[in-house]
Amino acid sequence: MTIDLSEEVRRGLTARPKTLPPVLFYDEEGSRLYERITELPEYYLTRAERSIFAEHADELVGLALGGAEAGRPLTVIELGAGSASKTELVLEAVLRRQPTCLYIPIDVSRAALEGAERRLAASLPAVRVRGIVAPHQQALPELAKIEGPALALFIGSSIGNLDDREAEGLLRGLRRALGRRASLLLGTDLRKAPEILIPAYDDAAGVTAAFNRNVLVRINRELGGHFEPARFRHLARWNEARSRIEMHLESANDQSVPIDALGIVVHFRRGETIHTESSVKYDLPHVGRLLEAGGFSPPSVYLDRERRFAVHLARVAP
Repeated sequence: MTIDLSEEVRRGLTARPKTLPPVLFYDEEGSRLYERITELPEYYLTRAERSIFAEHADELVGLALGGAEAGRPLTVIELGAGSASKTELVLEAVLRRQPTCLYIPIDVSRAALEGAERRLAASLPAVRVRGIVAPHQQALPELAKIEGPALALFIGSSIGNLDDREAEGLLRGLRRALGRRASLLLGTDLRKAPEILIPAYDDAAGVTAAFNRNVLVRINRELGGHFEPARFRHLARWNEARSRIEMHLESANDQSVPIDALGIVVHFRRGETIHTESSVKYDLPHVGRLLEAGGFSPPSVYLDRERRFAVHLARVAP
């Protein structure tokens, strides 16, 4: 189960406006750069969410187990797991209630999953890891095979990469795959001043810029592209109407870029952009509507102390 890089690139770079899906960021180098982003002073999201888990993990796991079948162990699933560093706090809370735990991380980056498995084997040997290398939707049929209660994690505000229609579709698919015994732990970044948001996606050290341009490096390596990444400028914009940060790569000049494996030449005007990622910023009613449309009950909500980030624990609706 993999992404079709050729089809995604052909579709996105022949469209108007040009786009590339954020799933293409996460080759081995992109995953490494993303982990660096999460440690940057400007990128508050990871610290805020981690603080919520540090304070409330036991309560969250207790709520997830509240409607579980007696004696049946909880399985933890994670969409877009990456390094699973924050998830370790949740897994520790699970192990305080049961002797072992099956953890099913899902990610498009095999390297990230292998790194997470090695780290968990050393730090939490009672956790059995069964990774799935796939985009979210492709992994759902595998999740339908899980027996007993499950807690699905979709954290890091990854849902913000999707528009509302896509988010609702993914949540409905997850609810169908997991059935009535499931709970969802959803992390969302909250609306705030652009003066706080934009630096989180355009840091002073240039790590996010390198992460953004790395998608061009990947196209060069895997599809015979002839991009010169230095000729594209990283942009982070606040779109007030859609309540989202948008990342773009802006062409510094008129240029034409062959992509050998696709047999195409992509033409750029000076100032033309490739839209590579959106990150929606939510208020709590917006998240509630998404969860309801996805088939989940109204959630219990936890905020960090600065009220920048929210974690929602929702049960499957009757």
